[in-house]
Order: sequence, then structure tokens, then C-alpha cells
Amino acid sequence: MKLGIVGLPNVGKSTLFNSLTKAGAESANYPFCTIDPNIGIVTVPDHRLKLLGDMYHSKKVTPAVIEFVDIAGLVKGASKGEGLGNQFLSNIREVDAIVHVVRCFEDTNVIHVDGNVNPVRDIETINLELIFSDIEILERRISKTAKGAKMDKVLAKELVLLEKLKAHLEEGKIARSFMEELDDEETIWRASYNLLTDKPVIFAANVAESDLADDGAQNSYVQEVRAFAEESESEVFVICAQIEQEISELDEDEKKMFLEELGLNESGLDKLIKASYHLLGLISYLTAGEDETRAWTIKRGTKAPQAAGKIHSDFERGFIRAEVVAYQNLLEYGSLSAAKEKGVVGIEGKEYVVKDGDVILFRFNV
Repeated sequence: MKLGIVGLPNVGKSTLFNSLTKAGAESANYPFCTIDPNIGIVTVPDHRLKLLGDMYHSKKVTPAVIEFVDIAGLVKGASKGEGLGNQFLSNIREVDAIVHVVRCFEDTNVIHVDGNVNPVRDIETINLELIFSDIEILERRISKTAKGAKMDKVLAKELVLLEKLKAHLEEGKIARSFMEELDDEETIWRASYNLLTDKPVIFAANVAESDLADDGAQNSYVQEVRAFAEESESEVFVICAQIEQEISELDEDEKKMFLEELGLNESGLDKLIKASYHLLGLISYLTAGEDETRAWTIKRGTKAPQAAGKIHSDFERGFIRAEVVAYQNLLEYGSLSAAKEKGVVGIEGKEYVVKDGDVILFRFNV
């Protein structure tokens, strides 16, 4: 999974990125200090892995990972070359979802690029720049498609879709809100355009430390972001980038104590991972053995052969069956053979839909 972190200058975006990835992106109190996108890999916390790894005495335990891309601060007019212009766009087009950091704190020591704190305006500023960029993409595609549309029914059909999407965006609306029913062919075309405003969004409401304990309930800026997100079917989580930076310097025991002192059950990274998995409809299944215990991230609803393909294409191509046991059952009985004796290991075929926490042994032949 790849997430792009965006936000206006000085909203706490790079501070958040630094703390999430400890990648040490230069964080300074002026716009455009993040000119090159910084990339960091974060492991997904999963307590199940350690327990399984201990049970199997695994030589290696490999968690799932998330790749974060920190994208340079955007300003009004970026699509026309203001600030850093369109340098960020090629990087953000490759991500699965966008994490939009929004400033929900007052601090006279940290300048706001537009002079005052107004989260909904900030969201709309960035959305507008992304819309302009998407219109450019569609215009290029229209120009290319129109040439052959008179002689080709398929191209003519695609041209209609392109024109509809462009008209929708020109009304200042994001592509995600284009709800017209599409057939399979049109759905594939739409996905291929890779429009920025068609990507799922998670809003990170960056607050002061004092707003963390009640999850921003008393913060009017956070309420505005939540109302906006509800309309656009996006996720929101409350975070304090400064606190996350402090947490990133602590070991596990210190981190737990620090969070307890703040009245928190989980860190901002934990919240973000949960929001990402929920928004993108992701789950993890597990493989376990002496050599390695590992988590594999798949879309909810994935069938066994396709889940096997995440390990290696040969597993999918030569899939025979899957031996499946729920993680809790495997732990309870202490071994796969004991779980088999208790009748809790399923022998599943090609139509089996993998569940979160399934521990799977794939049988294949190529």
C-alpha cells in the first residue's frame, strides 16, 4: 500500500511524515522545504505475528508495510506553476490513497500561507489544484481519442465518458463525486485515467496536544473537517504531529507510558493505519512456519488463488487448494496438526474468500 501525504505549507505535514517514518525529511518553518518527495516505509503493527512467530520458532517475522510519500507543499495556483508547480503530481498519481494533513491548531509562531487557520478553505484550495491537474489529463486524452472516434465506435463511446468527466470537474467537483452508472468497459477506462480526485482521501486533522484526549471533540476546526469528510465519504483521524514526533523517539515501553499519560490508547500512526485499511477495504492473512511468519495485505473479498498470487504468481497459476485455520484457533491448539485433529482446519478451493486473520498453507503444482 502506498499513501501520499499532501497539505499546504506549514500545516505539520513534514513533521508528521518524519514521525511516521523517522526518515528525517527536512522540516522547516517556511514553504517548499520538501521539494523532492521523501519516501518512507512503515511496518504495520500486528500482535498476531509475534505470537505465531514464537509458536513456530520462526527464523524471520515479516510484517506488512505501508509506503509513505511526502509531497511538497502545495499553494493556490500550483497547477499554473505557483510554488513548486506540478512537480508533485507524477509522485501522487502512483499512490493508492491520499492523506491530506489539515491544520486545526492556532500558533502565532507558525505562519499560515493564507494568513489564518481555515481548514475547509485549505482543503478546497488543494482540491481545486488537483481538479485543474485532472482536467489537463482529460484534455490530453480527449485530444488523442477524438482523432479516431469518428471511425471507431469504442473510441466514440470513450470520448463521451471523457467529456462527461471533464464537464463534472469544470463545475469544481472532484472526480469521486461523479456517480453516473458505468458499465465494465467504462469503469476500466475511468480507472486507467488515474485521476487524483478519484483517489480515496484520509484527512489528518492536526491539533494541539490539548485537543488529543477528547479526539478533537471540543475543537471547532476538527468538527468542520469531519462534516466535510462525511459529505465526501472520506476518513478523518485526529493527530498532533508534534506529539507523534516525540513518540517516534521512544522505545515500545516508553511509548506505552507516554500515551497513557496523555490519556490515549493508540498513536497517530496506529489510527492512520486503521483508517487506511478501512478506507481501502484491506485485510491481512498470515503464513507461518519455521523459516518465516508473514502478513500479506489483500483486498477484502479476495479469493484464495488470488491471495496465493500475492506470494508468487506460480502459487496462483498452479493453485490446488488452501489449508485454512483461523489465527485464534491455531494459537489455542498450539500447532496445525493439533488444529486438524480438532476439526478447525478447512480444506478450501478456488472460490474460498479469504478472511482477516486466516493462517493459510497453499498447495499448488506448476
